[in-house]
Amino acid sequence: IDVRLLLSDRNLHFVDDHVDMAVRIGALPDSGMVATRIGTMRRVVCASPALLAAHGTPEAPADLTGMPCVNFDFLSPASTWPFRSAAAGRTVDVPVRPRLSVSTAEAAVWAAARGVGATRVLHYQCAEAVRAGTLRIVLADFEPEPAPIHLLHAGRGALASKMRVFLDFAAPRLRAGLASL
Repeated sequence: IDVRLLLSDRNLHFVDDHVDMAVRIGALPDSGMVATRIGTMRRVVCASPALLAAHGTPEAPADLTGMPCVNFDFLSPASTWPFRSAAAGRTVDVPVRPRLSVSTAEAAVWAAARGVGATRVLHYQCAEAVRAGTLRIVLADFEPEPAPIHLLHAGRGALASKMRVFLDFAAPRLRAGLASL
């Protein structure tokens, strides 16, 4: 089996983009696709230790309103970030003041690690910086429900043997990688 890896923040069209299988993070629309759930992904807020020392560690989502932020436009296109409110029993949107808005998670993590502001990204996108100590996750108790992650392929008839082999190979490894975050 030969693999061609396409990395994209947009949903690719299977036929037009010559894609046999995709990893999708988030709720799936009803479609003719076949999905194999492999886990979930947290949406986390993180900041550098220097920024937290200068502005204080937020204890509640509302504390972000006075803190500089780096907005990752793809994950949060508006200047509000959703949080889970145990008291309200639902998700609440908290306005943030983006000092910088960026179009990639890498740029958001880079800027946050340098103290530009707190940022919200998917957990895997900042995991290395958190392990290295250049970022700290904050407000974990207020994170929205984790987003589901699926391996997705077209549901046209029987699954080709190369795709079955790839699915059987990739699914447990992806699950193990997600569990290690």
